[in-house]
Amino acid sequence: MSGLSSSAPHIHAASATDDLVDWGPQPDAIEGQSHSTGRLLFKGPGNVPETGIWVCTPGRWRLSVPRDEFCHFVSGRAVYRSDDGTTIEVSPGTCVLFPAGWQGEAEIFETIRNIYMLS
Repeated sequence: MSGLSSSAPHIHAASATDDLVDWGPQPDAIEGQSHSTGRLLFKGPGNVPETGIWVCTPGRWRLSVPRDEFCHFVSGRAVYRSDDGTTIEVSPGTCVLFPAGWQGEAEIFETIRNIYMLS
């Protein structure tokens, strides 16, 4: 976190920074071995809100979203398929709000990077 003088938490050049932490393999793999890295920007009391950068390599896995999660995808290509049959294709510039309780599968075709906020 640097580059601008401000009392607000921020990451300068968030869509390009490589200053990421290893978050390990993606759990509940169905196909491939997706691996995550990221950078936490802010976590409030009781982890609400939480915001940061998340990067994930190709693969496919089950996903269950415990809290409302807003994602702005800045690179990569993926598809999210909900258990109710809805399909969400993501590419650079896509914004998605996954409501708490959303369940389905994520399939990453090209390493994705998103800026997220959980509430």
